[in-house]
Formats: sequence, structure tokens, C-alpha cells
Amino acid sequence: MNRRESIKALGITALSTTVLVEACKQPQNTSDKPIPEEVKAETGREQWEIDRDKQLKAEKFFNEHEMATITVLADIIIPKDEVSGSASDAKVPEFIEFIVKDLPEHKVPMRGGLKWLDIYSFNKFQKPFVDISKSDQLSIVDEIAYPKKARPEMQAGVAFFNRMRDLTASGFYTTEIGVKDIGYVGNSPNQWAGVPDDVLKQYGMQNVKI
Repeated sequence: MNRRESIKALGITALSTTVLVEACKQPQNTSDKPIPEEVKAETGREQWEIDRDKQLKAEKFFNEHEMATITVLADIIIPKDEVSGSASDAKVPEFIEFIVKDLPEHKVPMRGGLKWLDIYSFNKFQKPFVDISKSDQLSIVDEIAYPKKARPEMQAGVAFFNRMRDLTASGFYTTEIGVKDIGYVGNSPNQWAGVPDDVLKQYGMQNVKI
């Protein structure tokens, strides 16, 4: 299972807020015969999937300015802290670039939202969003990050930021950095000590040998 499959399975196309973990790993090859790195990375995937991914990665949707804006927003949503790196450290902007090509329904809302953000920033601060100060950026985000508090005229920005937040969280929590950030360690071996005494007593089985 790759990142795209995880996202589709958990409903990113419906823009549900998700916390994803990378739980599916490819088995290691035990053969002595060396296998090319590209083949190792693609084990368990059909050729059409490999070809489609290569095609999507070769295409470019967002321009440099749009990618810069996405990077700023992603790092506002998930900044670097003492526990983990930021969204951009986890390559979330690159993930968003890929996912909008893979799921084209994101293209128009994302590009339109980025334009809305710049227009609003120009009207308020006479500069595009990436060029205003950090405090001014946060002031705009505060106006669109809380749907219940947002003014009616800010609904376009709210819809865009909701989508941006969902994509950022989905991208971040399908990376090694994101998995470590939530403390996920996966399955670990344990030793069963038998049915607890209080449970045995509850069912009158405390003197029964199992």
C-alpha cells in the first residue's frame, strides 16, 4: 500500500480531516541476487501504476510562486518544533504537487484558492502573501482557519484553507517524520500473563485452572 492508496482509502477526496500513518511496508528481499533499486522500490505494484506515477512526476502543475505559497502555508499549519520537523521538512509541498495531479478535482480549488489568497493579501497589505511579514501572514490565516468564526465574505478563503489543511495533514502523517511525531511505533511483541484475577473473579472462575 502506497501513500496515495492510503489517502484514497481514508477519504481524502472527500476532504475529511485525517491522521495517517505509514503502516504498510514492503517485505525485504532475501535473495542473494542483487535487485536494482528501482525494482526494489516498486515491488508489489502493477506496471501501469509505475508508469502512471512516472508520468505524473514528470508533469508540473503549480508554478514557482504557487509552490512558495503552499510551502509557507504548510509550515504555518505544521511548523517545526522540538519533536519533529516542519511540513516542508517532510516534503509536504511536493506531496501536494503530486496529489493534485493524481486527483485532478483538487486542481481548480487549489489554484483558485491560492489566487484568492494573493488578491486578499494585495488588498490588505499591497503585497502577495509570500512577501508579507510572518505576523501579517498569520493574521490572514486567523481569518480563514476557524470556519465558525470567519466572516461570511471570507468563505472562499475558509474553503481553500480547509482543503490546504487536509492535504498538509495527509501528506505529513504519511512520512517517517509524521509517524514519529505522533509516537506511532507499530506492533510490538508482548507476553500474555493470562486472564486478570478481577475478571476471573467476576465470572466465578478464580479457582478454575486454565
